[in-house]
Amino acid sequence: MDEPRLNQTAANSRDIRVNPFEVPWWREITNYQWIVLLVAWLGFMFDLMDSTLYTMVMVPAVKELLGGTVSTQTIGWYGGLVFAIFLVGWASGGIFFGIFSDYYGRRTALMITILMYALFTGLSAISHTWWELGIYRFLTGLGVGGEWAAGAALVAETWPERARTKAAAILQMSGGVGYFLAAFINLLVGGYSWRWVFVVGALPALLLLLLRWFVKESERWLETKASSHATAGGETALAASFPKRSTLSQIFSKELRRDTMVGSVLAIIATLGFWAVTSWVPALIGDRLAHGTEKLDAASISRYVSYASMVMILGSIVGYLLMGVLADLWGRKLAFLAYYLGAAVFIPLTFLLPWSFSTMIWFLPLIGLSTMGIFSGFPIYLPELFPTHLRGTGSGFCFNIGRVVAAFGPLMTGTIVMYSGSFAKAISILGLIYLVGPITLLFARETKGQPLQ
Repeated sequence: MDEPRLNQTAANSRDIRVNPFEVPWWREITNYQWIVLLVAWLGFMFDLMDSTLYTMVMVPAVKELLGGTVSTQTIGWYGGLVFAIFLVGWASGGIFFGIFSDYYGRRTALMITILMYALFTGLSAISHTWWELGIYRFLTGLGVGGEWAAGAALVAETWPERARTKAAAILQMSGGVGYFLAAFINLLVGGYSWRWVFVVGALPALLLLLLRWFVKESERWLETKASSHATAGGETALAASFPKRSTLSQIFSKELRRDTMVGSVLAIIATLGFWAVTSWVPALIGDRLAHGTEKLDAASISRYVSYASMVMILGSIVGYLLMGVLADLWGRKLAFLAYYLGAAVFIPLTFLLPWSFSTMIWFLPLIGLSTMGIFSGFPIYLPELFPTHLRGTGSGFCFNIGRVVAAFGPLMTGTIVMYSGSFAKAISILGLIYLVGPITLLFARETKGQPLQ
């Protein structure tokens, strides 16, 4: 029972003594630390797969639930409304379970959240109305958001200092695999019914419940919790305050307020951009193909949507890994800057050029690289902003408060589609949000080379 903790502690102490020019970082990682990363990686992969399934089937699902023949504008509005409901659930789960993980542990939060998103993804298949689907997606979002906060904190606290950026980049890369898996599921069963997509999407996540038994609680968290019963100065005294004072209020203390606000705005830009832009790409492609000169049946359109999504996701996987490299070479701030500027350039180039399916295929990897790859920066940067007893709360709040604001993204996209009749115009207009990123980075604190607090 204690062996993984001994290995983890030994690795952390070994991190201080090792000369990085003599020993490659991967040689100092223990088997247990790889297991923690693998389990968190699988959890991220399946929860992001579940969050993406709706984007694959939004058009046929909303059309059926609304009763057959409906306009593009109507699909855009109700589809965006369900998107927004899901994002509110994601934000609520991320904030709540981030706080929960600081009080009751990272592992417990992981177990609960993975069960939630697996169960309610499957129940989405039995929806009879759009609002019923919205309820199931809200409950799925609670689990998806909570899993990220606990998983990011656990990996950051388990891996040695100089390998954390690599672990975080590998961890977030699972999102690209999850997106790809969602597209693959849609390719296999989407042509039969959108309901089967949700059924199949619920099954793999249940397997993770078995893997959770191999993961122990974070050593840093256990030490901090134990110190809350002691009387000492410095960090111990600070740690002792967390059972008595709300962790949510502490991240807005004078010392942490700026970091909390900057981290939140950076996440708001990325999440609003993703859900207002990237998540609508399948709907845009499906709409273009449905109204194109070639008369394609529903199964053929579903296949083309899956192919396009897979190409975009392949670009995102490169973006996830590249963020870890750039964060180490350039620092956190310059790495974020490159991704925000890339998204601001690639989105209008992709959607405002004369459109054809073959042309868009060449640009979609760049969209995936910038708008999705940027999320690797958050499990690297956010845990570095907060001390151990506030890491789950701070990371969870910053990353997921963006979901609250981002909930308006699909609504704004749907509204612009309703009035303009064009997915391309709506996506291009809302892509301007990425230009706020460079301004926000002026107020950000650089954390490259600094150990966890």
